[in-house]
Amino acid sequence: MKKQLQNIMTTEMEKEITTSEQRYRSIVDHNLDGIFLIDLSGKIMEVNPAGYKLIGHTKNQLENRSIFDFVAEKDFNVFKALLEKTQEGYALESLDCRFIHKKGHYLTGHIKTVPMVIHSEIMGIYVIIRDISEQAKNAETIKYMAFHDQLTGLLNRRALLDDLDTAIKKYRNGSKEFALFSIDLDRFKYLNDTLGHLYGDEILKKVAERLSGLQKNNCRVYRQGGDEFIILLLDTTRQETDRFAQKLLMKFKDSFYLNSQEYYISPSIGISIFPNDGNDAETLIKNADEALYRVKEKGKAHYQFYRSDMNSKITNVLQLETHLRKAIERNELQLLYQPQVDLITGEISSFEALIRWNSSELGFISPGDFIPLAEDTGLIIPIGNWVVETACRQIKRWSELCDKPIRIAVNISTKQFQQPNLVGVIKRSIDQFEIPPSSIEIEITEGAMHDKEETIAILNRLKELGITISVDDFGTGYSSLNYLKQLPIDVLKIDQSFVRDVLVNEKDAAIITTIIHLGKSLGMEVIAEGVEEKKQADFLLKANCEKAQGFYFSKPLSAEEVEKRFLTKGKSSGS
Repeated sequence: MKKQLQNIMTTEMEKEITTSEQRYRSIVDHNLDGIFLIDLSGKIMEVNPAGYKLIGHTKNQLENRSIFDFVAEKDFNVFKALLEKTQEGYALESLDCRFIHKKGHYLTGHIKTVPMVIHSEIMGIYVIIRDISEQAKNAETIKYMAFHDQLTGLLNRRALLDDLDTAIKKYRNGSKEFALFSIDLDRFKYLNDTLGHLYGDEILKKVAERLSGLQKNNCRVYRQGGDEFIILLLDTTRQETDRFAQKLLMKFKDSFYLNSQEYYISPSIGISIFPNDGNDAETLIKNADEALYRVKEKGKAHYQFYRSDMNSKITNVLQLETHLRKAIERNELQLLYQPQVDLITGEISSFEALIRWNSSELGFISPGDFIPLAEDTGLIIPIGNWVVETACRQIKRWSELCDKPIRIAVNISTKQFQQPNLVGVIKRSIDQFEIPPSSIEIEITEGAMHDKEETIAILNRLKELGITISVDDFGTGYSSLNYLKQLPIDVLKIDQSFVRDVLVNEKDAAIITTIIHLGKSLGMEVIAEGVEEKKQADFLLKANCEKAQGFYFSKPLSAEEVEKRFLTKGKSSGS
């Protein structure tokens, strides 16, 4: 009886064990997570169906294999450390780790480990892997977008600040230095405005691609925004930084090709060095920018190390903008007038209007400083309208004063030329002061002629009103000579860069002669700019140039000075 009872109990226990094993097997086999049972050396003992699917191998292919065979090399040590900790009895330790699929690609798994305990002894480890590849991919995409510039793919300002903070902590107590390069593309705004923003974006991408060629372990490239780039150069010296700056300039020696057209772009570069030029990210960036502004002042296309004696210009930009907004109402803007002299008769009947700003609080501000700011802020539109109105008022006064026709040329920037109501603004001033339309001359640069159809439409409307049209700085831009045949242009102005060396440079002399011949053959008046000595004037006269302007004849004058020197009743000739 006792033995029979024992047999019954044994049978029941076996059934219970079998049921428990079946329950365990059902849970394991139907679990969506991969479950790997490994021994303490890492050898795979059992795998559930989800585990086979996870790494793409069959049961036979996993025989005598170690789980370490499928762990990405980058994550090997941290995974090994997790298993060692689990062998000490710690359960449900977790981390994210990459595994190698049979097909060669990586998958990301979230891992939990549980020790397998038999008779109070750890005999193995359950490794539970949940495939989170899609979530990891999404997280990586979000991280990439947060730290990369969307247009160029370069690292962005957020990444720069993080990297600078890391570098400052690393180098703070050491003997090593790192350098920060602030890079601005010269004349990019001109190209962007004339070619259009889509082409501008393509240029930025090509520049980024070229700069990326400099990236190494100790060198990273960032885009700040617009046409501003930053380079962080680690583990460097002053001498090495200087060599790198020269190498950086050489990267721009070759032209950029866009839509079958060739463009040359140069960088202006400011450099700050840690720790001498700043102990925090903000100061290093600011000082590199200050050095950059000094390069811009000196003529661009070069590099400059920051010096502690540099005057801050950046901190004054907002102040300058505030004062510029008030300049018109405070009557701080002024037009000066440079006479254009008939080279044969010596008579003066036309002038070029040049804007000046004498701030009551800041003093004299160079046009090279406030005109770019006006264009960036949109203030160029009201300022440009004021220039047209003031010039028309002056034409009215001077024409009555000397009883002869007077013509004044005003420069219209590319941004003004894109102003929808430009023609209406000019017509209103002409009507207001009742002056002949031909007495106001609208100067446009070659850059404004890029959008040919729009340019022709606007210039034709101005021409229909009888307004004189001139092309300023002719020969320095990218326009086709074919434009001159199609556009209603009256005057060609030869840029002073050709006049400057006309006596010593045969090519400049040939270019000037060609432009004069071209203008005359198209029925245009030709004016040379920048004449500073008599021999230049003599050359232009011999080459049949009609008019010239420059310091040889007269510096730009106030309206009152013009009236005293040149304009009396019945007189409009040089004195």
